[in-house]
Amino acid sequence: MDRDTTAPRVSELPGPRAREWVERQQDVAAPSTYVYEFVWDPTAPAEGPFCTDPDGNVFLDFTCHVGAAPLGYNNPKITEPMAEFDLVDPLKTAGHDFYVGAGSPDDPDFPGPAGLMKRLTDLTSAYDMDKVFLSNSGAEAIENAIKICYDGGGSYGITFQGAFHGRTLGALSLNRSKSVYRREYPEVSGIHDVPFCSDRTCEAGDCSCGFFTGEGSQLRRMLSDEGSVAPEEVAYLVMEPIQGEGGYRFPSDAFMQEIADVCEQYDITLIADEIQAGMGRTGEWWGADHYPIEPDVITAAKGLRVGATISRSDVFPEEKGRISSTWGAGDIIASMQGALTIDAIQEYDLMDNAVARGRQFKQHLRDAAPESVVDVRGKGLMLAIEFDTTDTRDAVLENAFQSGLLTLACGNKTLRILPPLDVTEREIDLGARMLLDAME
Repeated sequence: MDRDTTAPRVSELPGPRAREWVERQQDVAAPSTYVYEFVWDPTAPAEGPFCTDPDGNVFLDFTCHVGAAPLGYNNPKITEPMAEFDLVDPLKTAGHDFYVGAGSPDDPDFPGPAGLMKRLTDLTSAYDMDKVFLSNSGAEAIENAIKICYDGGGSYGITFQGAFHGRTLGALSLNRSKSVYRREYPEVSGIHDVPFCSDRTCEAGDCSCGFFTGEGSQLRRMLSDEGSVAPEEVAYLVMEPIQGEGGYRFPSDAFMQEIADVCEQYDITLIADEIQAGMGRTGEWWGADHYPIEPDVITAAKGLRVGATISRSDVFPEEKGRISSTWGAGDIIASMQGALTIDAIQEYDLMDNAVARGRQFKQHLRDAAPESVVDVRGKGLMLAIEFDTTDTRDAVLENAFQSGLLTLACGNKTLRILPPLDVTEREIDLGARMLLDAME
């Protein structure tokens, strides 16, 4: 497959082999899984944003597997350095229970868990973060973030309406997006929520999302002497700097300044969930970098290839075994992929590319989108198109799929667009035209 000339090419969807693959997998997979129709054949040609299904249909993938494949498919920036590594067994070890034999943190030829953690502390040094706990997933990163905050004292947590932080029970307790995620599951007690900003241009005086009030904000009122939560009892405030599943909502500076001011006034530990917005996708390493907040804990995953809870020495508990995980930090290959992804983003200026290509995409859509498009927004390559109705959004998503463009829904009426960080000008032009055709 030649990335420079490849274009989507589809016939029957789903094709006969794809249907067969789906039937076989559904025979053994837990019900209520597999919410997307696309079937990827990992043995077929794929490069960058282009991939192939079992029937030979070629797709332009602007989902990056919900951001978990930040450089697309078979990217030589990752595959070539990994090819130099002689595989060993075991590749998955009892990570945090032992010092994994994965090379020196400074060994460029063997950047395992130690090398990844060193890179992450470098990327968070502006927030004075110097310690990392690696895990397997974003939900585990969140679980460990709230655990280390509870260890520091306090029994309450504060989350935001529209939030999504994962599917383990602790993370689910923080979710305030779709009810199907939480319904009838037991929850961690003491979780309170406030509105999340839905207008990226608002000021305190013209807020329409309900966060600001005539006397400040709902958060400030909740923690006041007349409020329902004693601030000294709050273990943490957890937020996505940019909400993902909740609808790709980009908050205003006024909203984020109020969060920063309240956390500073009451000395509340702020957890920034960077699982979708982090790792350079927005044109900065972390979504928080765009705003006046100062996170005390950062959680990363997806594009990092593993889960990570990053913070300061004074936030992590010192007692041995307090948060240790048998398998956390034990996936040598995934840690190497994460380290090499960071190296590639830096070496090839991919955050600058994300900004330029994101601007190009927004310009295309804003210039030519029909009246059914309410908003086109985004930072870097974390992009969203909001429609007037859910039905319109769903129809565009399906039409795009049938033509060979993969996108994702989020929120109630929003389409999210996640091209690989090294997407080219040609590929953005191609995807934008396909989306406009799907809208027509």
